[in-house]
Amino acid sequence: MALAAPRVHLHSSPAPPLSTSRRRSPRVLLPGNAVLRRRQTMFFDAAAREGLSSSSSPSPAAAAAAASAGNPVTLVEYVGNGAGDDLSVLFTHLQYACKRIAAQVASPFNAELGRRQGGTRRPLGDCNDGEGRPQAARRDLGKFRLNEIILSSLIRSRKVAAMASEEDDAPVWMADDGPFVVVTDPSTALDHLPSEEKASLNSLQSGARLVAAAYVLYSSATIFCLSFGSGTHAFTLDHSTGEFVLTHPFIKIPPRGQIYSVNDARYFDWPEGLRRYIDTYSARYICSLVADFHRTLMYGGVTMNPRDHLRLVYEANPLSYLAENAGGRGSDGKLRILSIQPVELHQRLPLFLGSPEDMEELESYGDVQQKINPGYEL
Repeated sequence: MALAAPRVHLHSSPAPPLSTSRRRSPRVLLPGNAVLRRRQTMFFDAAAREGLSSSSSPSPAAAAAAASAGNPVTLVEYVGNGAGDDLSVLFTHLQYACKRIAAQVASPFNAELGRRQGGTRRPLGDCNDGEGRPQAARRDLGKFRLNEIILSSLIRSRKVAAMASEEDDAPVWMADDGPFVVVTDPSTALDHLPSEEKASLNSLQSGARLVAAAYVLYSSATIFCLSFGSGTHAFTLDHSTGEFVLTHPFIKIPPRGQIYSVNDARYFDWPEGLRRYIDTYSARYICSLVADFHRTLMYGGVTMNPRDHLRLVYEANPLSYLAENAGGRGSDGKLRILSIQPVELHQRLPLFLGSPEDMEELESYGDVQQKINPGYEL
């Protein structure tokens, strides 16, 4: 874990940058795919370093014993025991937002989330929905609602200075004294906000400066996977209690797997090195980065997108951080992801995540980054 980071100045246009007296060493956190960084060049105080050490995390045996005794460790307890008061408050609000999202995803009455209306799937070519909204706007309505849930929880936490969305050009300002900056993916644009509430990041940090990362997987089970730099842990939503409980402490990705996750419909656009590597594996592909990565994290192998498509700040950094803390690796095919210095907020690059031996073999082929793109967007 990096204990120092370059300065990240935030300001709300037309307000000036924060004064030195008001800087409180904020960090960056991303729920969904999540990153947490320091905002000033300062070291952790001793209490914070101690709290985020592995000694504050329950061992797999201790977690299993607690679960079998009917008293499993909850996400709120885990964060509260080792992450500091501010971070504990923020995570309490974030996990509440994720519970609300899980309920909406599971509800049959949220048609926008599945792009359905009246029980039938409308063709993508439809220009309007039943209420006269453009089709594209209707498709985005579900994402927009989920983003609003996260946004409202962040505001209520009173711990956030600004939020940046993958779908928005600039971060959204919240409060100049918040100790955190939140970066969220996926979401929809927040263009309904007035321009004076837009913020800007004057400098960016490499993934080596991360302090924490997390993602939430919404499926038959809702899983909140996170790391504070001392192991990667997964919490599963217990619907009987409404709590995220620790089910997979100290996840260790297998050294080698037998499965790759990539859209191999693009096989003939790949470079020769990548094709030779892939030919020895079996395919499992969901076309969901988090879902594919989660399977790789648990069972080994490689998840990848070999072309310049995934965002460094929002996707590559947090997932690489989680992979490394589980004993895996993240690479763009040539360089360690966490060593890459971003030059812009929405910078894109190839991404390869997986088991250490698989990743070493992949990089040994040399030519694995796809340079050909006939025009597809996904």
